[in-house]
Amino acid sequence: MPRNLEIKAPLADVAGARRVALRLATAHPGLEVQVDKYYRLDARGEERLKHRRSSLHGAMLIHYRRPEAAGVRPSDYQLLDPEGAQARALLADCGEPLLTVRKRREVFLVDNVRVHLDEVEGLGNFLELEAMLDATHDLEACREQVGRLMREFGIEESALLAASYSDLLRAAQQEEPAPHRGLRSSAVPPHHRP
Repeated sequence: MPRNLEIKAPLADVAGARRVALRLATAHPGLEVQVDKYYRLDARGEERLKHRRSSLHGAMLIHYRRPEAAGVRPSDYQLLDPEGAQARALLADCGEPLLTVRKRREVFLVDNVRVHLDEVEGLGNFLELEAMLDATHDLEACREQVGRLMREFGIEESALLAASYSDLLRAAQQEEPAPHRGLRSSAVPPHHRP
């Protein structure tokens, strides 16, 4: 499986982050609207599956393993054709999706690092960095890149989130009284709110 190192953090100043991303970017693929249906494949939640519909890339199935821990964390992933035999077999074992996450994502590339400025429905704004390991970027090089970009964006290690958007959204929905469910400004724990 391909691997990346990634972080996620709440983002208070989207315009400022966008200026930083534009200054550093080696490419700017643009805006993307994504709708992700999440499935859990193991009891600990470290192995997951999401069915993504993207305004830029169409439909895909993303199978990934990632520890749900704060900080810079590795993620092993596989992109699957949703109509392929392996994808159909995985989906058949999953049952109904746990939940659906909708987001607007602006994508920038800084060398082999994908920079995402995400606006997630019901949660708010986030910065994600995904450093892709490849023949010229090993684990240590990717860790250094992520650290440098965190400094450029002013992101402190203490602000990094452990949870996926699906976990954050589920937690937000469980916190709210049923009649008031809907959009929230943030489902980030109070000590991580900007």
